[in-house]
Amino acid sequence: MERERRRLIVTGVVQGVGFRPFVYRIAHAHGLAGSVCNRGDAGVEIEIEGDPQEIEGFLTDLREKHPPLARIGAISVEEIPPTGEAGFRIVPSKDGAGSAGAIPPDIAICDECIADIFGDTRYRGYWATSCTNCGPRFTVIESLPYDRPRTSMRDFPMCADCRAEYTDPLDRRYHAQTIACPRCGPRLTFDGTDDDPIARAAAALKSGEIVAIKGIGGTHIACDATNVDAVTELRARLGRPGQPFALMATEEILPRIAEVTEEEWALLRSPRRPIVVLRQRPGALPEQVAPGLHTVGVMLPYSGLHHLLFAQLETPLVMTSANRPGSPMLIENTRIEHELSGIVDHFLLHDRRIVARCDDSVVRISGGNAKLLRRSRGYVPEGFRIDLGNAPILALGPESDLAFALYFGGRVTMSQHIGTVDDLDTFAFLQEAIGHLRRITGAPPPRIVAHDLHPGFITTRYAAELAALHRARAVPVQHHVAHLASVLGEHGLPEAVGVVLDGYGYGTDGTAWGGEIFMVQDGKIVRAGTLSPVRLPGGDLAARKPARMAAAYLHAAGVKQEEIAEFLRAREMEEVEVEVVLHQL
Repeated sequence: MERERRRLIVTGVVQGVGFRPFVYRIAHAHGLAGSVCNRGDAGVEIEIEGDPQEIEGFLTDLREKHPPLARIGAISVEEIPPTGEAGFRIVPSKDGAGSAGAIPPDIAICDECIADIFGDTRYRGYWATSCTNCGPRFTVIESLPYDRPRTSMRDFPMCADCRAEYTDPLDRRYHAQTIACPRCGPRLTFDGTDDDPIARAAAALKSGEIVAIKGIGGTHIACDATNVDAVTELRARLGRPGQPFALMATEEILPRIAEVTEEEWALLRSPRRPIVVLRQRPGALPEQVAPGLHTVGVMLPYSGLHHLLFAQLETPLVMTSANRPGSPMLIENTRIEHELSGIVDHFLLHDRRIVARCDDSVVRISGGNAKLLRRSRGYVPEGFRIDLGNAPILALGPESDLAFALYFGGRVTMSQHIGTVDDLDTFAFLQEAIGHLRRITGAPPPRIVAHDLHPGFITTRYAAELAALHRARAVPVQHHVAHLASVLGEHGLPEAVGVVLDGYGYGTDGTAWGGEIFMVQDGKIVRAGTLSPVRLPGGDLAARKPARMAAAYLHAAGVKQEEIAEFLRAREMEEVEVEVVLHQL
């Protein structure tokens, strides 16, 4: 019988999604010999040998029957000499570099694992149950290739039972890097002890207390969302008088508090499990949950811990990020206990390290389409293909609500939500996140560092440091032009008239821009029009305090200072600040 041998390089999301056992199964089904392994660039390398017709059938199955979380970007096929090899093997991963693939994002626990934790299995009641189809990826991986020794799960050696499933190619936990069970896996504690921690946390929440819950990519602060006193007390302790709280609710609880469309249900139930902005049912929730709003952000449980907790609850929970205002979400146990002391009453923590903190994503349906308001858990580190040339780029973003991006090899990979980089903790988070994303994508040092034009931003100064370090070119980009360029890139538009109705941005002429009209033609973006400028009382402070901007517009419209002062006092601005604003105007 004629034999052929081929080497395949598969790119896309093909590590950490059960791809190698899938390849093993279809190779056996077609009677082929060879091997499969993870590459250090997040791709997969396959060698197959056997009957040419069976090889073609293998390739068809590879493209059409891959695991649900896998996304094949491309398959390169090279004919190589047959070796006479017998049998098919999964071999150790290869180190390497390049841009062949991508690590998948953290995925909500699957139905099979939920059945395991509530069924008569060895996983019954275990909070960190997962398999190749679900669980954390981005938040536990340290570097490529995606293997257990390169994740925070290396701290938990597998027991014999977990090892047996991990090494069985026909098991759905074959090479599931986060496989763990009550005997060998991460341990959950409530206030420092492992005595029935979930039941004790549920009891505390039912009694109106506030609990810190360490999860997949960070920590939440939780309380009963229907308990007015608990929500009011949480706002007072956090110092967040008006910011809306996100909620978590089961599918049974959710219709009691919000109106949910088919499109919204699809988002809520998706493996990404984002927070979805929904219309509140009138009177179903305390006003203190989302002051002044008719909407509320809600997510469904997405981990084994959440499902076990809600099995003992009958009300929705406030699940807000555990951080002090302006600081990143807490992920280390010692800091959680120290910095949330006086804010929470209890701590439900685990001992698995979170390598990369990752906030919940926020989505809303607008005009029939899903619009990302915050792109983080469930979406990161997914990227997209676009041709921006050969030079690797690090795009740092502005200062507020920052997310950065890496470009190399024709692919952009965006980071998780970082926040506002105006303090040391968030700046350290930005630095850590850049290093982490470069390691798990194999990105080379940047040759271009793009940054906001504003000379006073920390990110602008950091861009200059990085450019000097890597002998790269620092490229300042005007804030509104950056918004327009992202739309042009998304839709592939070479020419356009762009209207950018955004807030303050430092202009190329050194003045404050906001509300801009641009012409895009022949590779150039030209400012064609703008709203009439007004004074910014307090400079950047006016962008953070809308009442100051309103006062500026009233002043520009000729409103008397006495009326402006009354306007500001009615919005609870202190008298000293009122006088300062009037003086600045």
